[in-house]
Amino acid sequence: MDFHTEFKPLTVQPQEIEEKSFEMITEELGEHPFTAEQYPVVQRVIHASADFELGRSLVFHPRAIEAGIAAIRAGKIVVADVQMVQVGISKPRIEQFGGDVRVYISDKDVMEEAKRLNTTRAIISIRKAIKEADGAIYAIGNAPTALLELIRLVKEGIAKPGLIVGVPVGFVSAAESKDELAKLDIPFITNIGRKGGSPVAVAAVNALSIMAARKE
Repeated sequence: MDFHTEFKPLTVQPQEIEEKSFEMITEELGEHPFTAEQYPVVQRVIHASADFELGRSLVFHPRAIEAGIAAIRAGKIVVADVQMVQVGISKPRIEQFGGDVRVYISDKDVMEEAKRLNTTRAIISIRKAIKEADGAIYAIGNAPTALLELIRLVKEGIAKPGLIVGVPVGFVSAAESKDELAKLDIPFITNIGRKGGSPVAVAAVNALSIMAARKE
């Protein structure tokens, strides 16, 4: 069987592929409202999703970038809502400042408590995380219930995150949870609408960790 193809890639060098992708994103995105500090996050989100509409829908608290970089450089924990977010985040860049990337949703005690209370593991995982992760970055890409619980705990003064990256994807409560996040006067990165997901949360945190490393 002949698998010959006329298509030839522009390059097979990973760094060149990324640089070319970023050039194409900048050219295609054109004029945008984002600051120079916010743009690397937008760029990496579009790079991860190939979705310009999603990139344009991003919303930043004015202190989001500086707060995220400061949290990483202070060695704060990154709390992921699911394992997919945890494995996508570059741990070496977080660990070089003394931090860690953790996920609680599959912990035995979380699963048992969720069953006992007849609620989601995502909600219970947030309740556990806030006890261990003061000033953490929360990277939520999948579970609107986790984001809504975190927002509730922030409003009650129980949770004090350094930054919330709240970009859950879906049809039930996803857009609404992000609307609620955008009302908070604490550092956040979110987006408008149903789109989002693990790659978006990962891209945002990785962009912040790259900026944190460059500021050394």
